[in-house]
Amino acid sequence: MTIKTEFPKLVKLAWPLLIAQLTQTMMGVSDTIMAGRVSATDMAAVAIASSIFLPVLFFIQGIILALPPIISRLQGSKQNSDIANATQQTMWLALFITVPLSFVALAIPTLFEFAPIEPDLKHITTKYLSYVLWSLPAFALYQVLRNYCEGLSVTKPSMIIMVIGLCVNIPANYIFIHGLLGAPKLDGAGCAVATALVFVAMFISTAIYTLRSQKLSVYNLYQRLYTPNLKDIIEVIKLGFPIAMTILFEVSLFAAIAIFLSPFGATVVASHQIALNFSSLMFMVPLSIGMATTIRVGYLLGENGPEKAKTAIKSAMILGLSCSLITATLSVLLRFPIANLYTTDDVVIQGAASLMLLAAMFQLSDAIQVIAACALRGYKDTKAMFYITFLSYWVIGLTLGISLGLTDFIVPKMAAEGFWIGIIVGLSAAAIMLGLRVVYIQKKFVTQMPLNAEYLNE
Repeated sequence: MTIKTEFPKLVKLAWPLLIAQLTQTMMGVSDTIMAGRVSATDMAAVAIASSIFLPVLFFIQGIILALPPIISRLQGSKQNSDIANATQQTMWLALFITVPLSFVALAIPTLFEFAPIEPDLKHITTKYLSYVLWSLPAFALYQVLRNYCEGLSVTKPSMIIMVIGLCVNIPANYIFIHGLLGAPKLDGAGCAVATALVFVAMFISTAIYTLRSQKLSVYNLYQRLYTPNLKDIIEVIKLGFPIAMTILFEVSLFAAIAIFLSPFGATVVASHQIALNFSSLMFMVPLSIGMATTIRVGYLLGENGPEKAKTAIKSAMILGLSCSLITATLSVLLRFPIANLYTTDDVVIQGAASLMLLAAMFQLSDAIQVIAACALRGYKDTKAMFYITFLSYWVIGLTLGISLGLTDFIVPKMAAEGFWIGIIVGLSAAAIMLGLRVVYIQKKFVTQMPLNAEYLNE
């Protein structure tokens, strides 16, 4: 096995994941653009609500991301009979988390009563959250079934079903924002109803596919119902919780920034949201390569091939950095036309273009850190990620961002630009530390290969 032979395998796994991830991000982009066409206040309200809701989604998704390395390793070691149980235990865990969380929707107006934001922003934000939280169980079950497919190297259904979701999202946004076809006129909060409908549609579509797929029939996911097993659920939690926290540390960094920027007004928040939306689109490229790396590493370790896993990671790094050079260049050259797609407000366009220039600077380090983190998931080495990302994003990145953005301690306060400089430094620190951790784990697996056979299948 060489880098040359590994490239096609990574690309085959990664390109449907890329389309799926881009489509998922495009839903957020379409929400932002369509709300922005109503007013800057509506777009800012969607941004603030999303900065609260998205960390919840990503935390749930992070827990469920324990499933691909578990089942890819089972598949690699030919333990196919255990895959259905692992998947259903993850489903039980997902429901135990999301059903209680969905009832938080009832308390949203009370929780926001004394929030220090403008009244119009507060009104739309609370309506958005009150509507969208009820869809959490559908989102969680969709994620379980999606990761079941992807963990078994079946990635094209994720792409197709995500496109279906986008096809539901855009017209539903238009209907509920403007109150068409007898629907209530909800302005920016209509995006929340559209999002909820998308989650339900994607769950139903994925359930139908996994039920009827001949390729997946050998794993007998629906042949019997497994009751909740505490030992198996704890295994998922032990692996998934550090992944969830790793994602949460990064996502909540951007969410916290949106909240910190809210006193500067809707224009600054809107500029930040545009730059964040586009940066998220660019991030999908290395993220998809990283997700493919998790699958490959898990499968190759299941075959007891740590040297092959090492080659897969090296191939992924080369591919990810090459792609990031291209996306960073596009971010610089097209920042003004891109910002103009979101809004017609010249002040918002100028602010967003300035932030996108900064965003281009961290794309290489972002690629290294996400591929390294995904590789560590494949090794089931997730605790180190937890500590590294907390230190990088919150201790280093956010502390520097607050100092530059909100205070005159180092330089005169820079508002959004100061926070984005903090992001650059935080992501660079994460790239260095996660990269070193991958090298350490690789050496550990290779030197202790005779002792790994039992551990690999735990």
